[in-house]
Amino acid sequence: MILGSVISYGQVSFYVNADKNDYSGKDVINLTVVLEMSGGEYNQQTPFRMPDLSKFNIIGTGSVNNGYIDPETNTVITQSVTRIALEPKQRGKVRIGSVLVTVNNKIYKTEPFEISIRDVEKKSVATNAANDVYLNVEIEDREVYRNQATIAVLKVYSKNIDNFRKVKNINLPRQENINVHPINFNRSEIDLPGSGNMASQILAMFLVFPNKSGNIEVPAVSASLSTFSNKSKIVSNRVKLNVKKLPDGCPEHFTNAVGNFNVNVFKASKEKIEVKKPMNVVVKVSGEGNLTDMHLPKIQESPDYEVFAPKITSKVIPGMTGMKGEILANYIIIPKKSGDLSIKTEEFAFFNPVLKEYVDLGQKSLAVNAFSHDQILESRSTVEKVNEYTNTFLETVDSPVLKTTSFKVKEKSKFNWSILCVNMVILLGLFILYLLFRSWQKKRNLIKETVSSQSIGSVAEKEKEIRERLKTDVEDYFSYLENLKDKEDYNKFFETFDELDAEVRNQYSQSSADDFRKFLETYKGLSVAEEYAILSRRIQIEKYSPVKSKEGMSELLNNIVNLYSQISK
Repeated sequence: MILGSVISYGQVSFYVNADKNDYSGKDVINLTVVLEMSGGEYNQQTPFRMPDLSKFNIIGTGSVNNGYIDPETNTVITQSVTRIALEPKQRGKVRIGSVLVTVNNKIYKTEPFEISIRDVEKKSVATNAANDVYLNVEIEDREVYRNQATIAVLKVYSKNIDNFRKVKNINLPRQENINVHPINFNRSEIDLPGSGNMASQILAMFLVFPNKSGNIEVPAVSASLSTFSNKSKIVSNRVKLNVKKLPDGCPEHFTNAVGNFNVNVFKASKEKIEVKKPMNVVVKVSGEGNLTDMHLPKIQESPDYEVFAPKITSKVIPGMTGMKGEILANYIIIPKKSGDLSIKTEEFAFFNPVLKEYVDLGQKSLAVNAFSHDQILESRSTVEKVNEYTNTFLETVDSPVLKTTSFKVKEKSKFNWSILCVNMVILLGLFILYLLFRSWQKKRNLIKETVSSQSIGSVAEKEKEIRERLKTDVEDYFSYLENLKDKEDYNKFFETFDELDAEVRNQYSQSSADDFRKFLETYKGLSVAEEYAILSRRIQIEKYSPVKSKEGMSELLNNIVNLYSQISK
């Protein structure tokens, strides 16, 4: 049954309807507002002005405009349709007021009507009565499979759009039965007042992966509301998900992979494999789904080789149906015997929620040929032996002045005199550079010892000198962070960043990050303070993220360099 009100004003038809008149607390109320104008002389001058919908949570809106010519009357007909999805807050009969619109300087309205709502559970909707601002989490797809992603959108609503800039420090929900991954914290354009005379703005988007089946409640998102007089905390509503069990008939080796994936195994280098010497074998899992949370297929143990725990690297970004990209598990394997070896992974299967079926990829294998030490030596030519000695020397004497390991040479199947000459020239040049470097160090130390004491000068000059001496040399930190990022030593990377942040704050006599953000807002401007707050949040997210990508860490380092260069000017 369709309930609603239809008002016809000659050539203008304006009405609103609901998909039914009786709802349970779990139902979504769909309101459809339609304005139809017959004739090209009519012009809609205002958007639809909705009634007070404070008794509902707005979980989604959408609009579309259509225009066509009636072939019988040859009349232009223009149609505007708006769809609003509501979630009830209270039970009983709820009155929905009139919708207003102005056409050709005349106000048209629909008739109010009532709907009946049964058994509504109380929800903790984020409100702040003093400032008339609240948060709302909207999840369109609330029925998903276990470990399948659904997109959540965090919005802020207020009658005063100036309140939007006061909402800061967004904390995404955390709970054992869900995994949450942020998509972005980019604020959208402000949607001007419509429903309930409230403006809205998107604050963040994130992916929710429920890891248990049944009815799961996504916890509230919290944020701080900062004003000149005080700082308060606001929280969003909680959203219920209906998490379906995976279908029966899964393969025995299925774990928790949901999405669409592929598995490859390959050798990391083309060098010959020697018995009892380490080799690198990579297992790559690519695709889109719960990529960062699922169990990766491991390399099986075998009496033919010894396998060690892998180093995990990832290149993953949020997608529309989950985390997409690739995860690389780099294993160190030591062959125990010569001859043909078969390196096999565990069997792997996943559930594809689009096809609603299991996909069994089975077992992946890599065939390699291992040689004994004597076989390796016999197969090498004279120039390869010289190259091996040169490479060993270059690795041993690597210095900060010249990255000598970049001159390493690869194996050649033929004797090449030019490579031999180049190697000898490199060795001679390195020795000369080493002597010049030692000589430069001695002269520098001698200059420091012989510098004469200078006059104390005035008090102001001395204070200026002390301030310059205390000023943090951020360029040294930038270089060190770049080096740690290249080495993928991320734990040390974040420890070094914390030291940089503490030294810069001490330079301005600010003990805490909150005090430093207020200091930046006063002396460096609001944009720098906001950038500092955003960077601090992103540092915390990346710091505790189980998987880190090279691209993400490079972007993070660029943000650190840009921000702290501005602060230290």
